[in-house]
Amino acid sequence: MTGPNEAANMGSSTAWPQDVGILAMDIYFPAQYVDQAELESHDGVSSGKYTIGLGQTRMGFCTDREDINSLCLTVVNRLLEKTGTDYSRIGRLEVGTETLVDKSKSVKSVLMKLFTDSGNTDLEGVDSTNACYGGTAALFNSVNWVESSAWDGRLALAVCGDIAVYAAGAARPSGGAGAVAMLIGPNAPLVLERGLRSSHMTHVYDFYKPDMSSEYPAVDAPLSIQCYLSSLDTCYTRYRSKAASKGDAKPVNLDSFNAVLFHTPYCKLVQKSLARLALNDFVSLEKETRQGIEHLKQFVDVELEKSYFDRDVEKAFMTHSMKQFETKTKPSLHCATNIGNMYTPSLYGGLISHLVVNSASVLAGQRVALFSYGSGLASTFFSIRISEDESKLSSLLSVVSDVQTRLESRAKLAPADFVSTLEVREKAVHASPYSPVGPVDTMFAGTWYLENIDDKHRRQYSRVPVPAVNGH
Repeated sequence: MTGPNEAANMGSSTAWPQDVGILAMDIYFPAQYVDQAELESHDGVSSGKYTIGLGQTRMGFCTDREDINSLCLTVVNRLLEKTGTDYSRIGRLEVGTETLVDKSKSVKSVLMKLFTDSGNTDLEGVDSTNACYGGTAALFNSVNWVESSAWDGRLALAVCGDIAVYAAGAARPSGGAGAVAMLIGPNAPLVLERGLRSSHMTHVYDFYKPDMSSEYPAVDAPLSIQCYLSSLDTCYTRYRSKAASKGDAKPVNLDSFNAVLFHTPYCKLVQKSLARLALNDFVSLEKETRQGIEHLKQFVDVELEKSYFDRDVEKAFMTHSMKQFETKTKPSLHCATNIGNMYTPSLYGGLISHLVVNSASVLAGQRVALFSYGSGLASTFFSIRISEDESKLSSLLSVVSDVQTRLESRAKLAPADFVSTLEVREKAVHASPYSPVGPVDTMFAGTWYLENIDDKHRRQYSRVPVPAVNGH
């Protein structure tokens, strides 16, 4: 694959870089999962509580052999190997994560281990942390650098990764783990639309991690859902306003996009979120027009800010938007329903899902809306235009062509083994010295893993060998 390196060679030009966006991307997830239906039975909850109520099928999880550093080492190493991108061609490296193992040393600094042989130490960027939003901050920082006077013609890497684990109880089935890496540069097949992103940031305690000795968060679930949906309302309204100010001929609505992707704490919330945008579209219509939509006539005077927990409104607009959900959003949940909530990579796992389930000819020319949310809170609604150049798209798709095979090749562990694995992780958090006990031989080839932690909390990593091909 030569596209990324060719794009990087444009630095000598004085022209503004064109079509800046994602040149290539890849996802990593652990090699084991627990079946959510089996977990329902093990937990003694009603059948369908996780699989229907949350919309989850399988949940990936990590042993004590994996931490945030190893996840990110793996996904970056895989992406650059698959694309044939030389490490010297990277000029900025940003990481978004909320899975901290050190309050000072960044994950990015650990990733510099991969750049040793190239001699490339000239890489800007460090980590961004704000719940599930850090990956979006990493992406925006990378794009901004390419579009700035500081750009030296090289590529950027935006990396997001997390291990989402919860204490035993109702929240545990909404965990997950994974990492996504994105190669950023000009002439990209996935182009971020300039001047068309809107954010909403405010202070709230809906989900946070005040206990530095634990991986588990403190969660106010009802408040978190309200914050998520109200942020979506605000960002969508502002996005539509910005689009209008840029002279868009038609008002923005769900019909403006071929796909609509969301940060995915659990899949059922995403379906409700798509319905929420349909409600926004409805509210923005003239009252006379609203009155003419027979099956929604009773909601003519609905107020957005008073409808977050109105089940009648929710049900009506989920039904109203069902066809749009099936075509524009459900395909993007392929990774989420099989891996779970990956926190910062969640939205971008959705983008990879959208790529995996479609062909280049279908994707060409599409416009995709994305909503990113991180508790605390930070949120943004933005959009991507997909190139009409099918050769570019084919290169992009070749990198993620093995995602489905990897999903299917994972090992299913019994719920009891899942629980015992999390118990080991819980005891090992911040332990020093520590020697991990999780198996290495069951990991995917090429996976980085934690070898040991010494008495000064210094972590050492190794990589599962990659089998030689044709003797090489």
